[in-house]
Amino acid sequence: MDFAQVLATEFNMKLEHSSNIIKFLDEGCTVPFIARYRKEWTGSCDDQKVRNFADRLQYLRNLDKRKQEVINSITEQGKMTDEIMNDIENALTQTDVEDIYRPFKQKKKTRASEAIRKGLQGLADIILKQSNNCDVRKEAESFLNEEVKTIDDAISGAKDIIAEMVSDEPELRKVIRDIYQKNASIKCTLLENENAKTYDMYDGFDEKISKIPSHRILAINRGEKEDCLKVKLEINDEIVLNQIDRKYLKLTKEAREDKEKYNECNKLVKEACDDGFYRLLQPSLEREIRTLLTDKANEQAIKMFDNNLRPLLLQPPLKNKVVLGLDPAYRTGCKIAVVDQTGKVLDKCVVYPTPPQNKTAEATVKLTQLIDKYKVDVISIGNGTASKESEIFVADLIKKQSRKVSYMVVNEAGASVYSASKLGAEEFPTYDVAERSAVSIARRLQDPLAELIKIDVKSIGVGQYQHDMPQARLGEVLGWVVEDCVNSVGVDLNTASYSLLSYVSGLNKGIAKSIVDYRVANGEFTSREQLLNVPKLGAKAYEQCAGFLRIINGKNILDNTAVHPESYDACKKLLEHYNMKEEDVANNRVQALPNLIEKEGYDKVAEICGVGEPTLIDIVKELLKPGRDIRDELPKPVLRSDVMDITDLKEGMVFKGTVRNVIDFGAFVDIGVHQDGLVHISQISKDFIKHPSEALKVGDVVNVKIIGVDLDKNRISLTIKNCDQLPTEEE
Repeated sequence: MDFAQVLATEFNMKLEHSSNIIKFLDEGCTVPFIARYRKEWTGSCDDQKVRNFADRLQYLRNLDKRKQEVINSITEQGKMTDEIMNDIENALTQTDVEDIYRPFKQKKKTRASEAIRKGLQGLADIILKQSNNCDVRKEAESFLNEEVKTIDDAISGAKDIIAEMVSDEPELRKVIRDIYQKNASIKCTLLENENAKTYDMYDGFDEKISKIPSHRILAINRGEKEDCLKVKLEINDEIVLNQIDRKYLKLTKEAREDKEKYNECNKLVKEACDDGFYRLLQPSLEREIRTLLTDKANEQAIKMFDNNLRPLLLQPPLKNKVVLGLDPAYRTGCKIAVVDQTGKVLDKCVVYPTPPQNKTAEATVKLTQLIDKYKVDVISIGNGTASKESEIFVADLIKKQSRKVSYMVVNEAGASVYSASKLGAEEFPTYDVAERSAVSIARRLQDPLAELIKIDVKSIGVGQYQHDMPQARLGEVLGWVVEDCVNSVGVDLNTASYSLLSYVSGLNKGIAKSIVDYRVANGEFTSREQLLNVPKLGAKAYEQCAGFLRIINGKNILDNTAVHPESYDACKKLLEHYNMKEEDVANNRVQALPNLIEKEGYDKVAEICGVGEPTLIDIVKELLKPGRDIRDELPKPVLRSDVMDITDLKEGMVFKGTVRNVIDFGAFVDIGVHQDGLVHISQISKDFIKHPSEALKVGDVVNVKIIGVDLDKNRISLTIKNCDQLPTEEE
């Protein structure tokens, strides 16, 4: 298979770009490196397109490998023909290949295989000819032997052979599979089970599989797994049986119009076809189609994790703020950790403002002392157990402070996982689990990316049905998301933990630990070139990682940009061409560059510098703002100073909220009342959208209006429509 040509067509790109991407991947280049530093060779594909390209390339290579295995197997059986070879070579999916291989696959003992072993294949062939003059019972006599003692046994065995032929026919399976996918419905019945009430909305459920959304497939699967639902596919059997009959029945004109005119062989073939469908083909296709539906639903759900995790990791950091992290609890008290602007822990303690102790006065005194002593700017509250009571306490606390303090409730999903992890123990060996959690809660407000990557991303809790997903695939995709996010932001080489460094292009945990060990032994890095002195970090790893690592206040200002060292000479030529120097970059005196290049022409200047236009454009962006953080351009987190309860909400109220999760049927928005509200997909946009992710992403700050409050079910319904303007304080 010409992978480059196939992928060029699928991804609508030039053949040379497709060939180059395959070459780079095979040379061990990472997706972030290819997307960022090989734009001239790839047609400026972004990391998402290169990632999808790499994923598809792997699928095609696996498909090619499977084709070869099938070819070898059929050839070894002596059954290969030019037609079969052509069908295999032209197969586009794994399913197509398996359909072709099915008749030749070594099966466990079946009724058909036993009939063939007993010598009844010849009788099956005679019956399939469906001659009007055929006396089947007389023909069957010649097939009797020690294992086939009666004529009826012989005919029954021959029918078993024909039934399996019907089930294994590749083209027929493909046609019937298409019929199912267009016409079949999925039906559910509620079973008697103590957990069945959860799925009562699916009692009597009936929907065409061509229209059913992915989240319903996953819900039905879970209900079936928990023995709460009985699930089956239903179709008009006559549509399928007619298709089979057209393939196998050889009828006269009279017989086509009147079944009573079937000859003896027609009747036997019809019986075998029906048996092949009901006993073999139907159950097999139902399992296959249910699997296809589940696989598609899983990929959609994993895509939602991708869509939600990416903006969550790229939330703007709260820079230059001293943060007090509060891990809420009842009986054991709220664990407190104060961290400085760099995330260094300054102090920790435990207070008991929540039930059953309710020592609010004592807690107020203690936290006021910490706020005054360390000049705390923000309090970060975990959203777990007792967070509502803690939020009420904090809202009251900050009203009593002499300095301005605000708070924010952060998603603490995974904090306990980190606290009990090996990494958590390495970072804070003398802290208990809850104290580590408080530090994590404080830091994830300061720098969400640096803190969240310490947690198994599957524990972060964005998306839906995460525990039902194929965990290996989910982990693989989410790992890609983290890698893309880390590399798009860049990493401070002198402060990053080894866990953060391990996600940098070209690095792994072993090399990341070597970098940290080298830093500890030799002091801070002053240039990227020093990376070549790090044990285990060779030339290839340096090529892949260097551009994504930043050195603040290093010897070369370019080391604090995304400019790759391989382009330093190009930068030098560019600056010299316009009589500028590196100190001009450091002192923000190169803002005229875009206009100067525009006048001369990017193509001409790129040629002078010895790079392509895409690289020149990227270089100029970095020179204009060295040390820039792409997250700074995103909406800042919403900090609060007061708290509301769900009982305070009334229809028509408008709030500013933060999108916390986007799912197939809507989005959950935090409006500061502890319980996130749901914006159903129908309430997201005035224009038609197929999916909420078309309009919203995690971290978006939006205006929402209350359209419903259900106190019994603790549910808040919101709309984004007609909410462009927040009310003024007077209103």
